[in-house]
Amino acid sequence: MTTWLHGAALLVTGVGLFSTCAAYWVSRNVCPALAVLVDFLLAAQVIRLADEPSLTTTAVAAAVVAVRTLLSARHDRRASVT
Repeated sequence: MTTWLHGAALLVTGVGLFSTCAAYWVSRNVCPALAVLVDFLLAAQVIRLADEPSLTTTAVAAAVVAVRTLLSARHDRRASVT
């Protein structure tokens, strides 16, 4: 991976960790905080995919999207119940 893409992916991951802590601190709810984390991890993975378009990188991105979809469905289901 080129140096600047690697740095950008690390930066996005770090900002994601910070944003996850902030989201949890504000909402006191794990689901929205995890959704924020997964969104940032997906962004970092897309940056990695831009440099190394391989089957493994694509599979990891697809797995992150699947986790995000499950978290979103769970959050939507909990919101409609309350």
